[in-house]
Amino acid sequence: VQLQASGGGLVQAGGSLRLSCAASGGTFTWYTMGWFRQAPGKEREFVGSISWSGTNTHYADSVKSRFTISRDNAKNTVYLQMNSLKFEDTAVYYCAASTNGAPAYRTSEYNYWGQGTEVTVSS
Repeated sequence: VQLQASGGGLVQAGGSLRLSCAASGGTFTWYTMGWFRQAPGKEREFVGSISWSGTNTHYADSVKSRFTISRDNAKNTVYLQMNSLKFEDTAVYYCAASTNGAPAYRTSEYNYWGQGTEVTVSS
């Protein structure tokens, strides 16, 4: 499975961005999809995940109520809607696919990774 993340950019604090991750080369509905992020000098951390059907979502406490994950299985795409962005949300964001069921909090649970898209929030 190949994953291509897009949608990152520069945004002011309080603003919004929507990231997309397009999958190809596999059966999209086999996978729990996750979003992770990595800030400079920090470890990659879980942001959220969504089950294969889209029924179940899970979020890190730091983004709960501000970020929303969704997927369109007809388009083989998963989205991360980010609202009320904060300076501390600045990071490279990665999408990933896991054959484990949701929530799949750990990086080790994911089989495939996208290349990352950079999000910079100015304060």
